[in-house]
Amino acid sequence: MQNRFGKSKTGGGKTGTEKTGDGPRAAVKPLISERVDNGRSIFLVGFMGAGKTTVGRALGRRLGLKFEDLDDRIQQREGKTIEEIFRESGEAEFRKAETSALRAVLAELGSSTGVVALGGGAFVQPENSALLEAAAVHSVFLDAPADELLRRCERESKERPLRQNAEQFCELYEMRRPAYMKADVRIDTNGKDVDAIAAEVACSLGLE
Repeated sequence: MQNRFGKSKTGGGKTGTEKTGDGPRAAVKPLISERVDNGRSIFLVGFMGAGKTTVGRALGRRLGLKFEDLDDRIQQREGKTIEEIFRESGEAEFRKAETSALRAVLAELGSSTGVVALGGGAFVQPENSALLEAAAVHSVFLDAPADELLRRCERESKERPLRQNAEQFCELYEMRRPAYMKADVRIDTNGKDVDAIAAEVACSLGLE
């Protein structure tokens, strides 16, 4: 089945999986036992429209792991929608609520394993990235060209507080992308369906 990400690619060529960081990019193929036995959770990061929630649900089903969207956790804790928090309290207060929710999720996961989707700005906040590093979780950057991400967002009915015009959207993406590239793995989602992306994430982490 196709979805908003378009058709999946077929064939036996290389995937869009890359290891990020300072060294050369290469497919990541760690031992399955290293990943599963250590109980390392998978955190999906990336810009708005990247498909973190959709892919996260598919990945959770594929691996038999609990899935959670951090934005949903924030809304439950605050009793307000993300849009209401931004409108009534501003971005600074939202970021405080976001970090508090992230701490709670990490504490609840403990040594268990789950899949978590982060909001578009969560991973770029130094305090949040430090929490994830200290927890030794897997971070996976779901990426696509800015114009494709914008098209996906425009097809949604969901209100996004930081989505403005196309120029500002692309500028924010370029500003955040260096932080996203610090994730353990980058997955190119362009032109792939959700199940194909979930499979690529699992393979990149040695879980299949």
